[in-house]
Parts: sequence; C-alpha cells; structure tokens
Amino acid sequence: MGMRPPTGLPSLSKRSRVLLVLALVAAALLLIGPRLIDAYTNWLWFGEVKFRNVFTTVLFTRLLLFLVVGLIVGGAVFLAMFLAYRSRPVFVPVAGPNDPIARYRTTVMGRLRLFGIVVPAVIGVLAGLVAQSNWVAVQLFLHGGSFGVKDPQFGLDIGFYTFDLPFYRLVLNWLFVAVVIAFLANLVTHYIFGGLRLTGRDGALTRAARVQLAVLAGTFVLLKAVAYWLDRYSLLSSSRKEPTFTGGSFTDINAVLPAKLILLAIAVICALAFFAAIFLRDMRIPAMATALLVLSSILVGAVYPLVVEQFSVKPNAAQKEAPYIERNIQATREAYGITNDQVQYVDYPGIGKKQPQDVPADVTTIANTRLLDPNILSPTFTAQQQLKNFYAFPPSLNVDRYSMNGQLRDFVVAARELSPSNLSGNQTDWINRHTVYTHGNGFVAAPANQVTAVEGESQNATGGYPIYSVSDLKTQPTEPALRVDNPRIYFGEVIAKSDADYAIVGAAGSAPREYDTDDSKYTYTGAGGVSISNWFNRLAFAAKYTERNILFSGAIGSDSKIIYNRDPRDRVSKVAPWLTTDGTVYPAVVDGKMQWIVDAYTTLDTYPYAQRSSLEGLVTDSVDANTGRLLPKKEVSYIRNSVKATVDAYDGTVTLYQVDDKDPVLKAWMGVFPGTVQPKSAITDDLRAHFRYPEDLFKVQREMLAKYHVDDPNEFFTNNAFWSVPSDPTIETDKNQPPYYVLLGNQETAKPEFRLTSPMVGYNRELLSAYISVNSDPTDYGKFTVLQLPTDTQTQGPQQAQSSMTSNSRVASALSLLKQSNKVQYGNLLTLPVENGGILYVEPLYTQRNSANAFPQLTSVLVSFSDSTGIRVGYAPTLAEALSQVFTPAVGALATAPSAVATPPAQGEQGQATSPPSGTAPPIPVPAPAPSADVGKALAEVDASLTALKSAQQSGDFNAYGAALDRLQKAVAAYQALPK
Repeated sequence: MGMRPPTGLPSLSKRSRVLLVLALVAAALLLIGPRLIDAYTNWLWFGEVKFRNVFTTVLFTRLLLFLVVGLIVGGAVFLAMFLAYRSRPVFVPVAGPNDPIARYRTTVMGRLRLFGIVVPAVIGVLAGLVAQSNWVAVQLFLHGGSFGVKDPQFGLDIGFYTFDLPFYRLVLNWLFVAVVIAFLANLVTHYIFGGLRLTGRDGALTRAARVQLAVLAGTFVLLKAVAYWLDRYSLLSSSRKEPTFTGGSFTDINAVLPAKLILLAIAVICALAFFAAIFLRDMRIPAMATALLVLSSILVGAVYPLVVEQFSVKPNAAQKEAPYIERNIQATREAYGITNDQVQYVDYPGIGKKQPQDVPADVTTIANTRLLDPNILSPTFTAQQQLKNFYAFPPSLNVDRYSMNGQLRDFVVAARELSPSNLSGNQTDWINRHTVYTHGNGFVAAPANQVTAVEGESQNATGGYPIYSVSDLKTQPTEPALRVDNPRIYFGEVIAKSDADYAIVGAAGSAPREYDTDDSKYTYTGAGGVSISNWFNRLAFAAKYTERNILFSGAIGSDSKIIYNRDPRDRVSKVAPWLTTDGTVYPAVVDGKMQWIVDAYTTLDTYPYAQRSSLEGLVTDSVDANTGRLLPKKEVSYIRNSVKATVDAYDGTVTLYQVDDKDPVLKAWMGVFPGTVQPKSAITDDLRAHFRYPEDLFKVQREMLAKYHVDDPNEFFTNNAFWSVPSDPTIETDKNQPPYYVLLGNQETAKPEFRLTSPMVGYNRELLSAYISVNSDPTDYGKFTVLQLPTDTQTQGPQQAQSSMTSNSRVASALSLLKQSNKVQYGNLLTLPVENGGILYVEPLYTQRNSANAFPQLTSVLVSFSDSTGIRVGYAPTLAEALSQVFTPAVGALATAPSAVATPPAQGEQGQATSPPSGTAPPIPVPAPAPSADVGKALAEVDASLTALKSAQQSGDFNAYGAALDRLQKAVAAYQALPK
C-alpha cells in the first residue's frame, strides 16, 4: 500500500465563502449587537443621571484589563509557539505511511498565519474577557489607603490585606494562566514539528525544546514560590475553624505558616533545577525536583498540619485557640462596627421595680406603642387608598417618623405607585401602557399608634383601620412636614416590576397625554428621561426593547423622552456598582418632595481575623418569604453603612451622601470616582431627620453581637454565653423574627427615640437573654444599647410570650370564635422595656373575613407581662383596655394619651379617612398614689371616662369626643394625685 498524500483543509467555492462570511457576520451581530446597544443606552442613561464618569471609568478599567491580560496571555502563547516553530528540526522522520502527525504538520504549514495568529488571539481574547470582571481589585489597589489598624500576626496595616493582596493575587493568577497555556502551546508545537518525538525506542527531545520547556516549567515553579509567600498572609482569613471562628488558628500559625516557608524554599530549589536543565542534558534532575515538590506539598503542607491539629490542638482546643479567638473577637467587632465605643451594655433585671406611670420614659413608650403592622396592612392600604385599579402599594409597607406639632410620631408610610401588572383590557395596549399610564400619584401616611375605634370582637366588628393623615391628592395635610408639592411618582419599586420597565413621556403635540387624576391629563416636565427625538436613539431603544412601536408611533415627538431603570435600588446600584444596597427602600417627604431613601454599604471579604459570613444568610427573616424582598448574595467580613442615597420620585435624580467619613473603603472609592459622593455637609436637616438605621445591617450586627458580646475566649469557645435571634412566633416558621422600628422613651429625658429593636434569647433556648436596640435619631445615630438580662432569673422570650397569650382560656375561646369565619393574623410582636426593669409584650391581632374583597383590620390587642407574681395577659379591642387588664386603668390611660388617641376621621371624596390627627401635648407623669379609701371611686371614674371616650370615637361627634377626652385626662390626673 502506497503512502496516502497529505491533505490540508478542504477548499471552498466562492459562493460558499460568501455564505460563510455572511453567516459569521450575522453571528457576530447577534452576539455583539445587543451588547453594543446596551452599552449605548447605558451611556445615555448615565448621562441623564449625571454619573457618566462612573460609566467611563468602569469601561476604561475593563478595557484596559482586557487588553493587558489579553496581550500577556496571548503574547505568551504566541511567543511559545513562535520559538518552537523557529527551532524546529530541519528533517523530521516520518513514522510510517499513516503517520497522523505528518498530516497535521502539513495542515499547519499550509495555514501558518492562521494558526500562528488566530490561536493566540482567540486565547488572549478569552482570557481578557474573563479578566475584565476584576476591575474592582485593580481600582482598589490604585486608590486604597490605610486603615490605621495593624494585624496581630505580621504587623501590617489592614489596607494591605484589603487593597493590595487581592491585586497581587490577581496578577499572580494570570501569570500562572499565561505560563501554563504557553507551556502547553510550546509542547504541542514541538510535537507537531518534531522537536518532541514519542515514537522510536527512547523518543527524542531536541535541545531547543528542552530549554524552552525547562524555562517555562521553572517559571511556573518560581511563581509557585511567590504564591507560597502570599499564602502566608491569606492565613489570617483562614476558614479552618469555621463555624467557631474565622482567621489564623493555632494550627495555621504554628504548622501551616512554617510549612509555607519550607515549601517556598523547596519551590525555589526546584525552579533552579529546571533552569539547570538548560545546560544539562539530564532531565532526571528537574524530574526529581518535581517529585520532591509534590511529596513536600503532601507531607509538609497537608500531613504535618493535620497531625498538629489532631494530636496537639484538639485535646487542648480551648487553651490552644484562646489567643486566636481573642484576635477574632477584636477584629470582628472592628469590622462590623460593634466596638465598645458604639455599643453600650446595660444590666437589666427583667423584673419591674416601678409602675409604668411612675417612669417618664415608660409613659412615652406606652403612648407611642405601634399598633399598625406594615407587613400586614398592604391589602388594607390598597382597599382603602388605591383610588384606581392601576395603582398599588408594595407588599410590605414602611415605618418612618415625622414631627407633628412639636412631637415626634411614627407613621406607616407608602407611595401610591403605578402597577403595570394591574392594567387590564384596553389599558394594556402599547400606547396606553407606555405613554398614558406612566406614573403613580400620592404619598400615604397613617399614624402607627392609631386606628379607628373598634366595636366589639366578633366577626361583625367594625373599625380597626388606619387613620390616614395623608391619603387622596385633593386633601392636603395641615402639617407642613407631610405636604408633598408634587405627588406624581415616576420612579418606584412597584412601577419597576413589569416586563418592560419604561415609559415614554412628553406629548408629540401640545395636548397632554398622560393620565393623572380624575381623568385629567398631564405632560411630564421633569429632568428625568433620555431624549428619543432623533431617529438613532429611537432605533436603539426599539432594538433594546424589541418594540417596533417606538419607531413608528405617532405619540412620540420632538419633546419625547423615555424613562427606564425606574427601581430606586437599581438606580443606586447602577451609578454606584461598588456599593451593596439594602433590601428595603422607603419613601419620605423631604422639603416638600417625595424621595426614596436607599441605604448602601461598603463591604470587604478579606478583613484579617474578622468573621466571614453570607449576607443572604444573615439578613433572611420571616418577612422575606411573603414580600419577595431582594437579598444581597455576598460573602463579607467587613461592612459599613457609609452611604445614604436618595432617588427623587418625580425626576429620578440620584444623590449619594457620605455619612461615615472614617470608612477607608469609601475613601478609596471616592478616589476612584471623584465627585460622585456628596459630603456630610450637603445633607439637609430635613433629610437627616428621616435617616433610619438600616434593617439589613442591623440584622448582620445582631447576629454578630449574639456571639461577639463575649470577652473571654474560653467562654466564647464553650458557646455557653451566646445568644440567638428568636424565630418569629407570629407565624409557623423557623425563620428569624425581623427587627422592628419603635418609638421608645429615653430613660433620662423621656423624649421619644426612633429605634430599631430586637429581642435575643439564650443559645438554643427560648428565655429572653438580651434586648438590642440602635438609635436612628440624628444626635445619637448608630449608637447601640444592649440590655443584658441576668442568667439566674427567667424572663419569657417572644415564643413563650406568644404561647402565654394564645393559651389563655379567655383568649383561646375568643380566637376559636373568630377563626370560624375569619382569617386571623398575628401582627408584629413588640418587645418593650418598661417598669424600670420589666419587659412588656404587645401584639395587635388582625382579622380578615373569608371573602374575595376582604382585607385585614385590627380587631384586638394582646398584651403579656410577667413579674414576681406570675404572667399576666391582657386581651381587649384597644391597647388601653388590654393594659388596664394587666396593670391598672391608670396605665391603660397612658395609651389613650393624646399622642395615641384615634381621632375620628373626616371623609374625603373617595370615602377614606383624610384628616390629620388633632394637635396634642405630651402627658405629664405623676407619682402613683398609695391605696386609700378614695382609690375605688377614682378608678371607677377612669373606667367611666374610657367608656365615654370609646362611645365618642364610634359616634364621630367631635364635641362629644373632646369632652370625653378632657374627662379622661381629669380622671387620670385625679387618680394619680391621690395622697400616698
């Protein structure tokens, strides 16, 4: 059989080549076209929000990384192939008539430029595409500074670990990639062109092949030595001891660290052995060096630390790990902002020493007890305040506070947004959906401690609904703090939840087109939106949304603009991709404008010795399953709420404010994007008054405080003193109870403080162990107070309080009756410190009739309090009556103080409560009287006054209501004034 002639690639006809080129062009357009369109529309959008420097900086950094890494990797591959080709043998013997290498060699020689340029180029492009996503590490390296804190092992500034080390790792990894791929390319090229032959008796390796492969292998091992050096620093973020603690443990510092230095020395020796192969023909030396490195990695790098861990550490773990646990405690407190200068620990007995009316702070707390649950009342707001079918509220409302007549009061607030998913019939036509129904209307606020009067506890009970201080658009509040100059909402959470998140505003002619209120029309005049007056932009957006109507619709004219990216959280994330946004945004009236306030965090995952955790796991609670709240998916070991962002509900303006001027991570990013973050001085007093301590950050910090309140490393190791976040007792789930915003009385001034709070129970127990709260008021913003309960007494936790209330015979029978024809929902179980040492639990109870259009209403209030006499449970239609059952009518009267009274609502045109509550003055606490012969008469008058007040509320008679309120205040004052 004769030798088969070598064949190359099959030739193509001219027509086939044209078709192939057209197919490649079409594939390229399908692959690259959408990305080019997105890049162009993003460039327009960043210009609209005046953050184009962010877009250009990120784009430039990505392109630079793409080019640098692509050139390094592609260049290394090209050089390896070129050197192998240039040094190929002149004569290469053929193994036989069917030698496949000969065919490949002929093919390559026939397309030398194709293989020599295209292969390295493709590899370089792929490497660049992967590398460009690491732009964050590059920018932090270029602009990162110091923390002013040194690590306890090497004495280096924390900035080295957070800003420098990730960049060094990035460079080293890509050098590894370049060397490995270059080695393989060189090896294959030598094999194809005869520099490496596997046939014959002993095979063959030319001198050029030996030198080139030895240099590449030696370089790889030398890079491995550098990796061992950097591994030493990475030990300070070791996860060997998780979940006990993060950071270098005894084994890491005393076994792994010396092992890394030994392996480094062996790697250098092995690299020298490979380089020696350049001059020595004997390849056994580098082969032996490779075997030594592999064996050392196993014995020194793995076996030795394992032996130390098993036979030295585990038998004496508490003693051995104590110094390293102490490092972990200190670093975690610093990284999560829970150091002793931020957290005040207070011993709290758990048993009251005084009556609530004798403690000014308790008077304030009880008067402001929140009855409205923002996570239940969205259907109620929708039923009573929707106005039109296409308006909606988010599934979870928010709590904020406003100063009313000089008093700080908390409100359940929401924006009446457009809900595209609610459009029906002809409303869903493209013209209507995108050019007519473009925005929501109105800010809705209801005092959190007020409801309309409840009549009875049966399924036919009326009342128990929010009282809307701000509701429909025609009735404006008398309080300036709640007046919105322009109530139209073009940007919001609900608006953005549609398949096509865009609206086209600005009429084609002079006639307004957008639906406003009462069937009137409106034309958008805000600064938001991108102009689509030219055909190029119209074409770009038509391609972006695959919608031909954008090109051909007569509703689009020279003044038209397209509004997109309308979710406030997404807008902040896009203009500041280096920030992690909180899962909750909330609307606030600031200087007459409706603003969305978004909390944003700077995070790191490499803070030495700080506990590393998943944000998603830490912030998940019982509310998330029902609301679909976005959860951050990120591993962190450092977090700061350094930025507060606002998004204007009308024009979409995004403003970032610096609220932590000590955060080195924020300083680094402000260096990367100068001018994007406004200084503290730019925050107005009105805006600052609405800053809330963010829920996600608080949930992360309470999880850390559950462990890291412990100072003693040995006690930390045993877990005995740990706390746990209680599971939510109001629903059947093992999810964490969410924290709650409440107004608590300051122990010194008795003034209300807006705080985010959470009870904590013992480790794997249900008894209350601590009560964590953090201040949201401007003066003491971010200051934690941790009430620590004694371990030798038993104070009921949330689950136990819930059980004691629902198992009460009177409550159980009432609930059984309600459940026959109603859906019963337990509202948020509030934990309130009262009685100068006691714990009061308050829980609103909502019912919802079993009908299609029913919505929740507050039917009654549950109260639980325990002291030395036992557990007392209150259950009544009002908080005042429930408190009277647990304490005395004098305490119940505190809940009917003017700041907590439900004012009879006036009726707006939509039949909804629209009038604001009447002006009030804070109650003045007076010492409780001692028992006397007149006490019975005084208590009887208090009860009669409460009955009269309730009747006046139900009747809606303002004169009777005022007289009853005056009578109640006089009765309470008379009771309190009785002599001791």
